[in-house]
Amino acid sequence: MSWLGVLGVDHPWALLLAPLAALPFFASPLRLSATPSDDLAPDDPLSAGLGAALAAAGCIALAGLALGLAGLHLREQSVERRGVGANVALLIDRSSSMDSTFANRLPDGAEESKSAAARRLLTDFASRRPADRVAVAAFSTSPMPIIPMTDEHEAVRAAIAAIDQAGLAKTDVGRGLLLAFSMFDASSSESSRAIVLVSDGAAVIDRRVQDALRDAAAKSPASLYWLFLRTEGSKGIYDAPAAGEEDSPFSNPERHLHIFLKSLGLPYRAFEARSPGDVSDAMREIDRLEQRPTLYRQKLPRRDLAPWCYGVASFGLALLLAAKLLERRLEEAPSDASVPEPAR
Repeated sequence: MSWLGVLGVDHPWALLLAPLAALPFFASPLRLSATPSDDLAPDDPLSAGLGAALAAAGCIALAGLALGLAGLHLREQSVERRGVGANVALLIDRSSSMDSTFANRLPDGAEESKSAAARRLLTDFASRRPADRVAVAAFSTSPMPIIPMTDEHEAVRAAIAAIDQAGLAKTDVGRGLLLAFSMFDASSSESSRAIVLVSDGAAVIDRRVQDALRDAAAKSPASLYWLFLRTEGSKGIYDAPAAGEEDSPFSNPERHLHIFLKSLGLPYRAFEARSPGDVSDAMREIDRLEQRPTLYRQKLPRRDLAPWCYGVASFGLALLLAAKLLERRLEEAPSDASVPEPAR
């Protein structure tokens, strides 16, 4: 992309002043001499060079002022980047049970809640992967988009940190997953995609939502990871019911969510974490698995060049001011009357 294509101005009328930059080549700010001609004087390359340099300084000063007044800037750009990573949608459970510890107690300072551990480790995960594009969403009674797919990792960290409000009672994981699938945009169609579901439980998914999830998985395929934060005393996703026990989504929703996610036909893996250390290990494994070449477009914000223009103009004006102050005036030169007559 050429420089002319990315440069812009806020006040185009100020560019009408730009032709004045040629003025120093036709007029000098220095004091004119009363000598009618210097044709008889020998050539002085140094003086000629200094004169051209001062004219150029004046030209630069006037051009810088004109461009500064015009508000010269670099426009916002979209640049294609290549890296190693993925397009990752982080889907975080914000049900009230996430505010307790893995031991199913209220945090007392010695232990952190499951939501606090998830925020801390997800922030570390995003920080280790600078080439990723990340979207963040949450769910409880309903899904909540936090930030769309972006490569601005400072915004991603802020979005993860913002999920610190008290959770609600329910866990609508089905609609949360639908939201996660919808967060992959067109620019990620040819790149690696991954959904990281962080939850300490599940709920029964309506049949219509199940059908919608199957359609979404077919239209927007992605690797799917479930980080199950298992509370002490709760059933695990791999625990089969004992003989005579009911085995249904109502009695064991986590196990049946695991079975349903496996049935979507996507690359799927579940991690059962019983402590913050298990969560850290799972995130490092996901980090290792999602290391593939990715192509994405990065937005570069507008950059104001007016201060640089004023700086260049100030430099040119400083040179002219120095030359003016060092100029030797004829009236300051010693006159003939002040020269003593030789002795006779």
